Amino acid sequence: MALPGRARHYVAAGLLTAGGLLWATRDAWPWRRPLTAPPIVVTDAYAEFTETLGRRETLAEVLARAGITGRDYAGFLAAAQHLPVRRLRPGLAFQVRRLKTDSQPERVTVRLSPERRLQVARADAGWVETVETIPWTIVRLRVTGAIESSLYDALDRAVADTFLPGAERRALAWAIADVYDWEVDFTRDVRAGDRFIVLLDRLESPEGERRFGRILAARVDVARTPSYAFYFEDGATGGAGFYDDQGRSLRRAFLRAPLAFRRISSRFGSRFHPILHMWRHHEGVDFAAPYGTPVRATADGVVTRVGREEGGYGNLIELRHASGVRTRYGHLSAFERGLHVGERVEQGETIGYVGSTGLSTGPHLHYEFLVSGRPTNPQRKDMGSGTPIPQPLRAAYDSVRVQLVTQLEPHGSPHTAPTVAARDD
Repeated sequence: MALPGRARHYVAAGLLTAGGLLWATRDAWPWRRPLTAPPIVVTDAYAEFTETLGRRETLAEVLARAGITGRDYAGFLAAAQHLPVRRLRPGLAFQVRRLKTDSQPERVTVRLSPERRLQVARADAGWVETVETIPWTIVRLRVTGAIESSLYDALDRAVADTFLPGAERRALAWAIADVYDWEVDFTRDVRAGDRFIVLLDRLESPEGERRFGRILAARVDVARTPSYAFYFEDGATGGAGFYDDQGRSLRRAFLRAPLAFRRISSRFGSRFHPILHMWRHHEGVDFAAPYGTPVRATADGVVTRVGREEGGYGNLIELRHASGVRTRYGHLSAFERGLHVGERVEQGETIGYVGSTGLSTGPHLHYEFLVSGRPTNPQRKDMGSGTPIPQPLRAAYDSVRVQLVTQLEPHGSPHTAPTVAARDD
């Protein structure tokens, strides 16, 4: 049966509309979609390894193991202008990266210092150098503990490797000894159980490395008596130093000893001489220490004698100080290079090195303290009080001290704190 004319028109219009819609959406038809495969991700195209500079080894030998030789090595040297080739220390690590499909490295990275990283990369025109500055974040922390045998041992117990690595703990121990150089002899004055608290800045790198920064404040109990140290800097003059809780400088005219860490092997006074086998007055103090330990001038002075001496001293240095005081340093293995009679030296300056020259049974330093030519026991000599903070700076110092005390002892007396603690708060 045939459709009426008007109906045929409607059917034709509908078919045309449907066809137009199908044509407009043709890109969405499943049979028109292109065939695709998952992307191939290359995650292990490079090989990375480390070459370490050995003792008595040259840079050329290290880089040869990495595959950089001949003209390639010459080009590397020409590009690496910031690499101190003649002053590289054994143990320096060179991180090398190369394509697994290639035998030649494309990049070498070396740490020049804690703050700088050198990268030498291969480009179309040859090697190209880049020096990166490593940002370190400062974090303020507290370390508390008790001294049972030595400051070194106390810090080893109090500070974990995750808090500060071993080398940085040693740096912290040296820093504490330096702060109290005029006040405390850690081998003689402290008793077992004496406590310490140190407020310090720790430095952290983006890679998670941790370094000791500086000491801001400290408390060390010496024979159960607290001794405080607060760092204060005069912004106007730039002068800085440590002061006690009364505002007196910890610095004195003379250091307590010419060695930073030492063990007294023979005190001032009468003793049985180990070589002469007779009783004899010992006019100084002997400090046992390994060969080559640096010897410091205990005060500012002028060199009056330096050289080999008869009478048992061996290699000897004598310094003249203010107020008729002279100090002598005997049995040295060597003198600081260039040291000569008439030279002025500063307190704490290295003047020689521990040895066993002269009448000596082993490495140690013989130290004499003479007042108006008379030998005096330096351990009993009253070195006086430190210079007080200048009056115009007193208010500023008191403000800084109050802030540091709050951070140093946030919970009051340290005797209520744990025996061993290195906190990240």
